[in-house]
Amino acid sequence: MNYSSRKTTKEDWNQIKSIYKAGIATGNATFESQAPPSYEKWLSKAHQDCTLVLHEGNTILGWCRLSPVSDRTVYLGVGEVSIYVHPDSKGKGIGNLLLQLLIKASEAHGFWTLQASIFPENIASIHLHQKNGFREVGIRERIGKMDGVWRDNVFLERRSVLVGMN
Repeated sequence: MNYSSRKTTKEDWNQIKSIYKAGIATGNATFESQAPPSYEKWLSKAHQDCTLVLHEGNTILGWCRLSPVSDRTVYLGVGEVSIYVHPDSKGKGIGNLLLQLLIKASEAHGFWTLQASIFPENIASIHLHQKNGFREVGIRERIGKMDGVWRDNVFLERRSVLVGMN
């Protein structure tokens, strides 16, 4: 398996969007009901140096990005994780590689806390994050509605041992 990683480019958008739509279709990946209309809109809320794809040749196997949780100075080192893996690439360790790459990139760019909000039904994603040093902070009960139904999120966070220690 010859995987490579890099920052996303506009040329990646069709594959990124397709992977995102597949995640949306599961009903357990996001509250969003559709992908953004453009790469620029999708990237607008993300830290560009922490928005990566894992690919094999010209095929994107998955993507990850880090979005700042606030524009307040005190929270500049806190980011929210998003990871999506192509359905055909599940079970191959792609999510694990992406999360490890994202952790490394986040620390290189001064992030000291990463957080993730995951539907409790998305057990694989919860385990993936825990395997990579995230701890469960708690359950956000009825945090948002999806198709008229209140949904919970498991709230996880990872504190860097390299950034923000002094």
